[in-house]
Amino acid sequence: MKLLVSPINVEEANICKLGGADIIDVKNPKEGSLGANFPWMIKAVKKAAGNVPVSATIGDFNYKPGTASLAALGAAVAGAEYIKVGLYDIQTREQALEMLTNIVRSVKDYDKYKKVVASGYSDYKRINSISLFELPEVGEQAGVDVVMMDTGIKDGRSTFEFLAEQELMDFVADAKERGLQTAIAGTIKFKDIPQLKCISPDIIGVRGCVCGGDRNSAIKRELVERLKTEVCL
Repeated sequence: MKLLVSPINVEEANICKLGGADIIDVKNPKEGSLGANFPWMIKAVKKAAGNVPVSATIGDFNYKPGTASLAALGAAVAGAEYIKVGLYDIQTREQALEMLTNIVRSVKDYDKYKKVVASGYSDYKRINSISLFELPEVGEQAGVDVVMMDTGIKDGRSTFEFLAEQELMDFVADAKERGLQTAIAGTIKFKDIPQLKCISPDIIGVRGCVCGGDRNSAIKRELVERLKTEVCL
């Protein structure tokens, strides 16, 4: 599994790099679970990250394919290798497919090597969003590279509180059968690592875990190093 860590500024990005993060993810928690940061911040983090791949979120989106496609292109131009969109207020497969197909076109027309990440939500029932388990099939049809899950509402509740281990394993297996990579995030804790190893996603995403439990605090290098070690054991 690769370790993705989400800093909010250059200082935290440097800490993530020094701590051994495999992917540095630029987001803005003030704007939601997958809140978008500014283009200049993506550029600055990319410069600090060096050879470490950078991911950038473009927002928790409702049904606005044009706006999302333009935002995705902006993140790609700014330097992100992974461009993530959250299907937060998407109600149907048709809406999800149109959103993702246009985002993929926007990004791949610019650079075919960049990866599009489609994110659903482990708490999709409480936010009234499209079922997470429809995402692998829709993602395959749209041509995305990675399907992931996060928690839509950041209230301290974990992905593991909304989905059973077997459901998580089924999601990962379905995506892998379709040739997609998978990522799991959503208030991941150190205690979850053994279970995640059994589920075996390609990527795990964290922030609060390496901030000492409060995602609004600063990332700590020693916690990134500890998590990286536990992931690799």
